[in-house]
Parts: sequence; structure tokens; C-alpha cells
Amino acid sequence: MPTTSMPTAATLTIEDLLRPPERSGITISPDGTRLAHLAMWHERLNIWVEEIDADAPAHCVTADDSRSITRYLWADDSRRLLYQQDSDGDENWHVFRIDLDQPGAPAVDLTPYPGATAQGLELRQGRPGHATVRLNADSPTEFDLYDLEIATGALTRLAPSPGEGSTWMLVGDELLRRSMRADGTWELWRGESLVAAFDGDAYPMDVHPFEAAPDESAIWFGSYQGTDHLHPARLDLATGEETMIHHHPHADLDTRSLVFPNLPSPLIRHRRTGESLGLRYRGIRMHTVSLDPHFAEVLEAVAALCDGDIGGITSDVDEQRWVVSFVHDRDPQTWLYDHRTGRARLLARSLEHLDVDQLAPVESIEITARDGLRLPAYLTLPAHVRPQDLPLVLMPHGGPWARDWWRFDSIVQLWANRGYAVLQPQFRGSAGFGRRHMEAGVGEFAGRMHEDLLNAVDWAVDQGFADPARVGVFGGSYGGYAALVGLAFTPERFAAAVEYVGVSDLVDYLRSLPEYARAGLVNNWYRYAGDPSDPEQAADLRARSPITRIADIRSPLMVVQGANDVRVRRANSDRIVAGPREQGNEVEYLVFDDEGHFILNPENVLALYRAADEFFARHLAKVPAAAQDA
Repeated sequence: MPTTSMPTAATLTIEDLLRPPERSGITISPDGTRLAHLAMWHERLNIWVEEIDADAPAHCVTADDSRSITRYLWADDSRRLLYQQDSDGDENWHVFRIDLDQPGAPAVDLTPYPGATAQGLELRQGRPGHATVRLNADSPTEFDLYDLEIATGALTRLAPSPGEGSTWMLVGDELLRRSMRADGTWELWRGESLVAAFDGDAYPMDVHPFEAAPDESAIWFGSYQGTDHLHPARLDLATGEETMIHHHPHADLDTRSLVFPNLPSPLIRHRRTGESLGLRYRGIRMHTVSLDPHFAEVLEAVAALCDGDIGGITSDVDEQRWVVSFVHDRDPQTWLYDHRTGRARLLARSLEHLDVDQLAPVESIEITARDGLRLPAYLTLPAHVRPQDLPLVLMPHGGPWARDWWRFDSIVQLWANRGYAVLQPQFRGSAGFGRRHMEAGVGEFAGRMHEDLLNAVDWAVDQGFADPARVGVFGGSYGGYAALVGLAFTPERFAAAVEYVGVSDLVDYLRSLPEYARAGLVNNWYRYAGDPSDPEQAADLRARSPITRIADIRSPLMVVQGANDVRVRRANSDRIVAGPREQGNEVEYLVFDDEGHFILNPENVLALYRAADEFFARHLAKVPAAAQDA
């Protein structure tokens, strides 16, 4: 009787796993005649454009060979595009314009102010050809509100900065002021009248979403009123009355766009009128909900195209041609769908150069913490490998007011392909799993937030997936802090760690943030970790900082730093590296001179993960000698 052999796992190269998709970030022009996307040009992501109905290849319309472009916008005229770019990771973002009717012309810097940063770039609803942007051209902490005429580049100041901790928003042509009290309460003012106050404890980063309704009589915003989960509500500007628009019983509105502006708003709106079409909720998986009959038909039609979760979805102003991107753990796709004809065309499969069968499925699980808190998590086990007593890579996310989600993650797949189990716990303090889950992180830096990670490791060991002697931790920013806490506070639990741009000194981190960012710390870092201006809290912050426990770091460590990081200063990473080395412990150190807090340039990304791959192979692939002897 013939036997069937079990498939074997192939070793995938880092270059293949990290290769940018041939096309990503695909969007349709307002008139429905063009597609734009991001693709490589001279080893950097640039913007490419193609005509939908013409039999001609896409052509590159930007020429940035120094740093990748990650976010762009179509102007209303379908002729011009805007994008934002900084220099070597310094986070001084400028706004650039491309004119498709002037092929070959260089991009125009519309905010050419050295040292300034442009924030909040948005097209103006009801005023085609114009955008708004906040710009600190005159003072590092004062952001004035400007109208930007896209065609000419003319900047008109609509209002001076309303003061540190405050911003303007436009509702039609009316200026409303958003501000924050000293206690963290968010406020909305209409002239001298207070419209509403929002409990700052519920919004560690900001009230989000916060968008004007198209009839200019109300604000649509994210609310927790009456439920633990963030849902859309309507705030009447005349009365201050709040009305629930919709709610999901198990998921929050998807607020990742608050941190990552290249991701879409949770409010899906008509491109021309601004009317509400649908909502994006993200629990352990994504849920797209329709509020409009026509959009409901579109959702039903496109749902049959892919078994992933709907991510980005945009249309022309007539709502007939749609570009739909699907999030998937092994086969992300983007489709063009014409509702008038019912026809659909596959535009891109992000991983068409990889064999889906060699990629590892991502499983949604739940772990119970020591105090009973339920912790959502994502588990990825190597493909075609018996999932028993594997080395484990623990991956705490950044933020910490952020989250992971079900998707293809090239780094998760890298570790799984190397034979490691990968665990991504959504520890307390993570956003997106209800207010109680998020606020359970208050005061728990290097405390229960860390215990949640240890609980997750214990769960993987108890399930038989993980070898307790071969547990590594990998993370960036707050995830890097969590990795350092693991080695410094519980050195016996981790065999090795890789941290990039990780916070090691909480006091210095909070004191050295850019001036314009400090006013917003009240509801997040100050509330959850501590205020360094208070001597008692500063002492507690130091006690929770890995830099005060350098002597306890014994396991091999790899540190990655962007030299231009304005958040995590290189001096602290230098100290983290020097301490263990002086004690004879192994520390690898990578410093990129042309990067900041986000390692972005492809050659640097490859260098980082080649080094991390070799580092984990040395320290996780085999059982340590001490464990064998035991």
C-alpha cells in the first residue's frame, strides 16, 4: 500500500520574506480612471501610477532614492498626489506634491521650513483643491493651522496655535478648539462655549476617531459610553448631546490610524459627500459593518473574492469602482471591483513569490493571566514541524497603547520558518480589546504587564509547544523595553533577546521627547508609568527602568539603534550595551546612522534581520549546555 510522506519545511531566505510587495498601498483616483501604488525604485518605495483602462504599464511618478515613501493622498482633481516624507528618520515631516500632468517634474516641497514638522494633513471636505495641515514653522511647540491650496502650494494661516496641548479642527469654515486640561480631560470648545468634555482616562492617546459630520451639525467620535468597547457616537454641536450610532458586542473600533496615519480611519465615508458608509471594528479579527444599502451590496460582492479580512477599501466618487485590500496571514490580496458590471480583477498578491504552503498559519488564542484577566494572543507554529518542545520567540508589541492583529507579518514568518514557535500576547495596556483591558495596565510597567508575558510563556510551555530553556524575546520601542525588562528583571526566564530602539531609561525617555509631544503625555505615559517631574514618581520610574538593572542582564542580548532617534537616545543604548560587556556577557550592537525610531531603509532592514536571525540561531536553536547538564 503506497504511503504519503509528510511535506517538509523549506528554508525561506530573509530577502524573500522581507521583499516588499510588487505593489502595495493601492488606491483609486476620485474619477475612477487611475490607480496609484507604492513600489520599489532605486531600492526605495516610491509612488507609481497607471491608467485603469489603458493597456500600459504603471510608471514611477516620484524619484526619492534616499528614503521610502509610506503615505500618500490623491487630490480631488485626480491629477495631483500629496505625500509626506522626513529626512533620515528625524520625524520632521514635510508635505510634497506631484503633478501627473507634468511627467518628470520633481516633487514640490509645500512645507519648506527647516526643522519644522507638518501634522494632520487632510483634504478639506466641501472645498475641492484644498487641504489643511498643522505646522510648527515659528515655534517647536506651537502648531498653527493652515489651508493648503494644492495646485499653487499657497499656504494661508487659518488660525495661530491655540496653545500647547490644544489643536484646531475645521467644521465647514468654522474653527473648533480641542484642548486638554491639566488633569487630562479632553475638551471641545465652540468659541467661548464648552461643547463637551471627554474623560482622559478613556483616551490615552486622543479621542479617536473625531471627525465632522457632513451636515456640520455634529462630530462623529469614538465613545465608551454605556459599553466597554469603543463605538461610534454622534455629538450634537448645539446641545452637546451624545447618541450611539452603532456598537459591536465583542470588538472596538479600529483606531490603529491614530498611531499609523497610513492606515484608514475606522469610519468609512463617501469620498465626495462625506456620508457614512460603514465601520471598521477590530477584535481578535477584523469586522467591516455597513451603514448604507449600496455599500452593503458592495461588501457582499467583494466578500467572495478572498477569505481574508477586508482592510483598506476605497472607491471613485460615483461608488462604482472599488479597490479592496484583504488582510491575510498567508495570502494578502488586493482587488479592483466594478459594481456596475459585477466584474473583479486581481491587482496584487503581496506574496506571489512565496509558496503559501511553506508559510505558517496564524492562530487566534486566549490566555488567562494570573489575576484572571483574559489575554488575547496570536500563536504561529512552524509549518510541517511537530509542534512540541520548540524554541519560542515572544514578541511584545510597541506602544504600548497599540496592538497586534491577524495578518501576514514577515518577521513572525521568519521565526516560524526557522523552527520557532511565535507568541504575540496582547498584554494589559494594549488598545483595542476594551477599556477595562487597556486600563488594567495603569501602574503596571515592569509589573503585571510583564507578568502577562511570563504567563503567556508558561501557557506555551504547559501546552507542550515551547521548551522553557529556549525562550527568546524580540521587540521594538515599548516591545524593546519589554525585552530588556525580561532580561533585567527575570533573567532566568529568557535565553536571549533582540531589542530595537527600546526604551531603557523611562525618566530620560520622557524628559527627552520632542517638545511638541510632551503636552500629550498626561493620559498615557504619566498616568500609566509616572511623571518624572514628581520626585517620588521619578524614583519609581527609575526602579522600573532596565538601565538600573544592567548588572542583572546575563543572557545574550542584541541591541539595534537608529542614530537619529528623537525618542530613544543613543546614549542610553550605549549604556545598555556597555554594562553587560564589562561583565563579560555577549552583546551585539547595530547602529544605523541614517535611521531614527523606525528602521525603514531596505538595506538596513535586511541587515537587522540577518543579524537577528544568526543571533537567535546561536542561542535558541540548540538547548543551552547548562540545561543539558541539568
